[in-house]
Amino acid sequence: MSDLIPGQGNGPAPAQDTALPQDTALPQDTALAHADEVAAGFRELYGSEPEGIWAAPGRVNLIGEYTDFNGGFVMPLALPHTAVAAVSARTDGVLRVHSADMEGPALRLDLATLAPGADTGWAGYLTGVVWVLRTSGYDVGGADIHLASTVPTGAGLSSSAALEVVTALALDDLFSFGIDRAELARIGQRAENDFVGVPTGIMDQTASARCTAGHVLHLDTRDLSARQVPFDLPAHGLDLLVFDTRVQHALGDGAYAERRAGCEEGARLLGVDQLRDVPFETLPQALEKLDDERVRRYVRHVVTEDERVENVARLLDAGEIRAVGQVLTEGHRSLRDDLRVSAPELDLVVETAVRAGALGARMTGGGFGGSAIVLVDAGLVEPVKAEVRRAFAEAGHREPRVFSAVPSEGARRVR
Repeated sequence: MSDLIPGQGNGPAPAQDTALPQDTALPQDTALAHADEVAAGFRELYGSEPEGIWAAPGRVNLIGEYTDFNGGFVMPLALPHTAVAAVSARTDGVLRVHSADMEGPALRLDLATLAPGADTGWAGYLTGVVWVLRTSGYDVGGADIHLASTVPTGAGLSSSAALEVVTALALDDLFSFGIDRAELARIGQRAENDFVGVPTGIMDQTASARCTAGHVLHLDTRDLSARQVPFDLPAHGLDLLVFDTRVQHALGDGAYAERRAGCEEGARLLGVDQLRDVPFETLPQALEKLDDERVRRYVRHVVTEDERVENVARLLDAGEIRAVGQVLTEGHRSLRDDLRVSAPELDLVVETAVRAGALGARMTGGGFGGSAIVLVDAGLVEPVKAEVRRAFAEAGHREPRVFSAVPSEGARRVR
């Protein structure tokens, strides 16, 4: 059973339009900037000092979309936007969760009653982690959690993964479980898949748990082997802009699940475990075996997207970072035309930015709204922003929020 305690917190996640003001430059580490505020909120709510403060970031995926549940390759980077949690352990089987970003009372839960499908709103991402830990044999005795997040929701920047990973890391530290980062990511994924009910892959949680500052993470989602690839944009006179279209999307509405099912059907028809196993060189022959036009499009996207990830890795290793732009634009065309997960606002960002001189651009995240990334010369940042804003105004869209994607540190204990 559950009941409410005074404070803020129960209900669906907000759009967070006020969390990221237009073109506001965030500090390099928002966790440090908000640690005192979150600790003070914990003291006010629970009447004691938290045992610690932890942070986990959102992410931008440079390249590799809808490949993670196909056993393929991805290349995300962590953002400076973080979920920051003040947490203390309990031993009485009670979990209390509260968000500074929500209005309303906080949630109090009996751990013994946690089960998938429980209607806990945004808190399901936290309570799901506790449920996964307990069903996996980790003796979580309870916890008090107060958090705040600067990761915009609905923007395709993995706000939910940040909540899952910060919760898993805090509980791992407090109860001394000794869980490694790869397993922490799996726990977060299981919370989203099995408790919340969204069939996402492993990329978002892994990015939040394992990325390092100044790098993108070249991740093999099949065995979770990973390599940190330097991504020093200023050294090359470049910037990676994120345009949050402020078009909200929800991956639990069936569209994401339908694509996943279509990919799995393609793998079955081709006689492979996952689409990762279809060589890029033999793609034309594979496509000839597929009669369903929809499945054929999905297969073409996944196999070519895996090749794009590997191409970007080769370009970065060779120091040819400017050439990455063209690969991004190619990836957007595939997401738009083959996977069909883009949106008019995302297409407008990409088309306008490239026309204004950007090196390349694409939607990032699950699609159907959210954000697009734009690789641009530093000297063209303001002109590109201006052109995209003008295009949005002429089309009658809300003005997008824009910020630079600074490759930042993954999940960590702040104090």
